[in-house]
Parts: sequence; structure tokens; C-alpha cells
Amino acid sequence: MDREWGSKPGSGGAASAQNEAIDRRERLRRLALETIDLAKDPYFMRNHLGSYECKLCLTLHNNEGNYLAHTQGKRHQTNLAKRAAREAKDAPAQPQPHKRKVSVRKTVKIGRPGYRVTKQFDGETKQRSLLFQIEYPEIEDNAKPRHRFMSSYEQRVQPFEKRYQYLLFAAEPYEIIAFKVPSTEIDKSTPKFFSHWDPDSKMFTLQLYFKVKPPETNKPQPPPTANGTGAPGVPSSSRPLPPPPQGPPPPPPLQGMAPGAPMGNPPRAPPPIPGSVLPPHMMGRPLTLPPPPQGFQGQQMPGQGLRPPPPTMG
Repeated sequence: MDREWGSKPGSGGAASAQNEAIDRRERLRRLALETIDLAKDPYFMRNHLGSYECKLCLTLHNNEGNYLAHTQGKRHQTNLAKRAAREAKDAPAQPQPHKRKVSVRKTVKIGRPGYRVTKQFDGETKQRSLLFQIEYPEIEDNAKPRHRFMSSYEQRVQPFEKRYQYLLFAAEPYEIIAFKVPSTEIDKSTPKFFSHWDPDSKMFTLQLYFKVKPPETNKPQPPPTANGTGAPGVPSSSRPLPPPPQGPPPPPPLQGMAPGAPMGNPPRAPPPIPGSVLPPHMMGRPLTLPPPPQGFQGQQMPGQGLRPPPPTMG
């Protein structure tokens, strides 16, 4: 009988226990590679020989399937439990923060309350104020309305604006209402800022005053700089006027001449006209050219000043 016992004709024979174990490990390796990423395993390491090591158990493995089979074994799981227990013991005990549990009341809202807002102005202090009167006729028994100021950056209903803030009023079972007021600093002194709840008329009253901004003219002027110039745009009444422009100084008189004496050579006579002969009585005298044409004596021509008549030659 050539074939082994238990095998069918034409088959390769019954698999031995060793072949079944090899096949099982191969199937487990393929399944594990599909579900487990060895790149994220902190204890998986590949050495320079091409084999794989477990840094936790210090074991050597020929392939990835052998390492995955080792991670599911008793030795590796025991070492993992010991490592976790040691880290938990060495870690310092940190106190857990106390979380206050606040129970949220779920009430049915009945709508918004009625209100009146009055604008006021104090002529003595130049302050502006607002008077809020909120009516809560259906407020719960032994309840009192509440109010708070909210920055424009806290709310999410409208786009935030730096110039405004919100004043909120709340009372069960009414909806919360808010008023948009300027973000000016509020005067919270006792006589000016007050709130009052009247349980008989069911009306909540609140009054607030805004502080007056100091005028910019009260700011101290900066001292003048070293070169005498002050702040730009600020006139300076104590600044001296600049001296008028002066011409160049006259040259000093020459030695041996009286002050005030004419300096330089006397004026020269014009050269004689070529081809003309002067009479004997004009020899040695300066030649005088005829004056330009003028009008009658004592009459001014356009574009010229009044000139005296020319002297007669004698």
C-alpha cells in the first residue's frame, strides 16, 4: 500500500502536524499584517542581519509572522503587563481636578418680558444715563431677576463691534433679553448705579451712568526740544521772530582815503565815432549823446518816468 492511511487516491497524502503548524502560522501572519501595522509597534526592530527582534522580550525572529505569533504568546503578554504595572507605580499621583456638577434646569420659556428704556442727561456732571424698567408679571415664586454685562466678543448672535457692549436681563420662565449700549466705562458709584426689584408690581429697575471722557485739550503739552521747536501743529507765542535779511557788509575803506570818498576811476568818455571830426571847442570834453525822444516838457510818455530836460551845453 503506497499511500498513507486516511488519504484519498490522487491526493498528496495527509498533512503532518508540522505542515499544519506551518500553514497555520502563515495564515495568521497574512491576517495579522492586514490588521496590525508593525511600523507603529514600539518593540519591533529589524537588525543588520535581516532578522527581527522584540526589544521587550529580547527574542530573535526570522520573519514578521514569527514576531506576530510571539506578540500573541504568553511571554510577550506577561512582559507587557509587568511594564504597565511598573510605569503606573513610578508615575507620580496627580490630584484629579474637582469638577463641579451643575444641573441645567429645563423650563418652558413663555416669551420675552415687557420693558421701557429712558435716556437721561445730567446737566451738572455732563453725564448720560439709561434707566431700564423690565416687567416680569409671570415670574416664578421667590425668584429675582438677574443682570450682567457682556462684551461684544462673548456673544455669537451679531458681529462683534468694539464700540458696543451688551446688558443682559434674565428671569425664569422668560427668555433672556439683551440691550446694546456703548462700551464707555460705567460709573458704578452707589448713588448713580443701582438696581431694585419690586415684588408687588413685578418690575425690575436698573439705572446706570456713563463716565465722561476727559477732553483732549487738558493733556499737557510736550516741552520744546533743544532747537526751540515745539510739537507739530501747536503755535508757539513765545518763539522770537527771525531777523530780517541783511545784505553783505560794505568793504573796508582803503588806507589814506577819507571815509565816504568816491572809490574807483572816474567814468570814461565814450569813444569817438569813426569818420566824424569834433569842433575845436569840444576837444577834451566828454561826448554827450542826445537823449531819447520824449514828449513835451512836463508830459509823461507811456512806459517811461518823468525826466528833467537835458542841460544846455555852454
